[in-house]
Amino acid sequence: MPGANARALEKAQTLPADALILDLEDAVAPDAKVEARERVCAAASSGQYGRREIAIRVNGIGTPWHDDDLAAAGAAGPDAVLVPKVNSAAEVHAIEAALVAAGAPDRTAVWAMLETPQAVLGAAEIVSASPRLRVLVMGTNDLAKELHAEQVPGRQPLLYGLSACVLAARHADKVILDGVFNDITDEAGFEAECVQGRQLGFDGKTLIHPSQLEPCNRVFAPSDDEITQARRIITAFEQAEAEGKGVVTVDGRMIENLHVDNARRAIALADAIADLGGGPSA
Repeated sequence: MPGANARALEKAQTLPADALILDLEDAVAPDAKVEARERVCAAASSGQYGRREIAIRVNGIGTPWHDDDLAAAGAAGPDAVLVPKVNSAAEVHAIEAALVAAGAPDRTAVWAMLETPQAVLGAAEIVSASPRLRVLVMGTNDLAKELHAEQVPGRQPLLYGLSACVLAARHADKVILDGVFNDITDEAGFEAECVQGRQLGFDGKTLIHPSQLEPCNRVFAPSDDEITQARRIITAFEQAEAEGKGVVTVDGRMIENLHVDNARRAIALADAIADLGGGPSA
């Protein structure tokens, strides 16, 4: 949500998203940065966004606004501070130190955007740098620019980078969100990219328009059929264990511990979504 737009920040209070990124970076013109910072920090500490997580995206390291953004965001105490173009563990440590110095509460997480070849190649180091770093966010527009790659349907030029970052996130047991889809008029293309993101292992997707919320939430949430199947798998496995059986099948398929773990994760995700009344989007 553009931090300079008071109407957008108000509208965000009603959107069915899990998390809202209140932006001080790309969505704000240079001459509006200071005013946007004040507005966003006030919004983040207002308590008017219900159970949605609130993240403030600050301006990048090395920009004239970065240090003041971090200090103000830390003092506001949002759920998270999202930092663009994080390239190293040392930068994560510096971000964390600045937030601590600003009085950020322990609950304020660092979210790191991975947007460069250096970030992709160092993703495992970055994501393991600090317990406060809890979420990775792919910056696919900037990554494509840095790679001199074309943004094409199926994202073939970006697949290595996307998968490498998912691997790093899973290694460190952190959340990872897919990048944005730029064409808000291409509904079919957006839904296809959501499906691809889920297949690659992303936990959700960052969005640029409210029209993208419904398809994103639907794709990333377990379907009714998936939940029914998950409950059948768990029931069959638990019954077999109680009877001392070593082999379990459901619909002719062998069921192992990994299938049960996936089933339990699907049910836990569905329960969490139902509790929040939203879906896996930001």
